[in-house]
Order: sequence, then structure tokens, then C-alpha cells
Amino acid sequence: MAEITLKATTGRELGSGPSKRIRVEGKVPGVVYGLDADPIPVTVEWKPLREALTTDAGLNALIDLEVDGDVALTIVKELQRHPIRGDVLHIDFLRVSADAEITVEVPIVLEGEAKAVLSEGGTVDHLLHALAINAKPADIPNEIVVDISDLEINGSIHVSDIKLPSGVSTDVDPEESVVTGTQASIETEPAAGEEGAEAAPAAEGEAPAAEGDGEG
Repeated sequence: MAEITLKATTGRELGSGPSKRIRVEGKVPGVVYGLDADPIPVTVEWKPLREALTTDAGLNALIDLEVDGDVALTIVKELQRHPIRGDVLHIDFLRVSADAEITVEVPIVLEGEAKAVLSEGGTVDHLLHALAINAKPADIPNEIVVDISDLEINGSIHVSDIKLPSGVSTDVDPEESVVTGTQASIETEPAAGEEGAEAAPAAEGEAPAAEGDGEG
């Protein structure tokens, strides 16, 4: 995985007011922490940050974060966005060691065509869209590819069926389903005879009332 260099500056004021002014200037407030070092409030330019986060690695990109001349290997631990506009409001960078494993979420991508499922009118249900994996930073894959070509109706592909790259492991339950082949549901309507049978008691119940009215 290629590393990306990003510059950050320190000395920003804390609080919602100063953070808002930072964003108006086209920058993003953040913090750098991890590896037993004190957290450092930082500011990064939005444009290079966006470029860093739109590579094939996505949020798992390795970022050489240069803070006042010191460079630290980091990944994005958390990204806060505005719920409506989608603007990045705040970013957390986590310092990592090139020699130590970390746990990150990697997207699961399906490939192939489940012909046995589709030929019977079934559907392919993608249940697990990301897998928590353990790996050293350089071994983190951009994605986990799962081939669904052999998937059948009522069949499943589990976490244990995934072939992980070298140096990558997961603590997710091996029996958890990643994708399943589901039979299309068939809705049945009640037969005309059944509807008549249900209507019959009501008709019988109305007869005595009619007779009583006639006697009065």
C-alpha cells in the first residue's frame, strides 16, 4: 500500500467557534494521537486531505503526517461529517508503527455471477459489507474479494471461506455469513372455495335474525 504525505499545523484554538472559522478557511480541525504520545490538536488543508482519502485504499490509506517538521505514520481513525451536507467537520489521526499489527475495517467486494441462484429466480444477499482484519500497516489490503460463482440457492459463504492475503487475519466469527443465496418468495392467494367457506358461517348467522324480524 502506497503511503501519502500530508502536512498538518499545530497551535489551533480549541472550541466550536474557532473550529468553524477553520472550516470556513477551507481547512479541517483534527487531532493526532496514539503510540503513547500526547494528543496534538492539528489543522489540515481540505484539498490535500480529500486527495489522500480518495485513493483505492479509502480511509485505510497510510498517511505520513508531517506535523511541524516531524513525520509520523498514521491512519484515519475517525472522520466526522455534517449529517446533511456531508462536509468533514473533524478528523482523528492515529499514529501507528510499521512493525505492529493494527485492526481496521476493510470493504468486502463480490465478484463473479451466482448463475445457480439467478437461474432459479433467487437473489444474492450481501450481508457482511466490511471485515475487521488484523495486519501490519503495509499488509492492509484495499479490499477483500469474495467469488460468488459457486453460490447456490440456500447456500452461504462464511468468513471461514474467505482467503485472506498473507499477513492478514481476522477475529470475526468464522461462521458469520458474508453472502447467501435466497429462494424467491412465492405469495399464494386463497382459493375461491376457501373464500366461500369463510363467507358461509356469516351468511348462516344472518338467517335467524331475518326470521326473527319476520315474526315480529
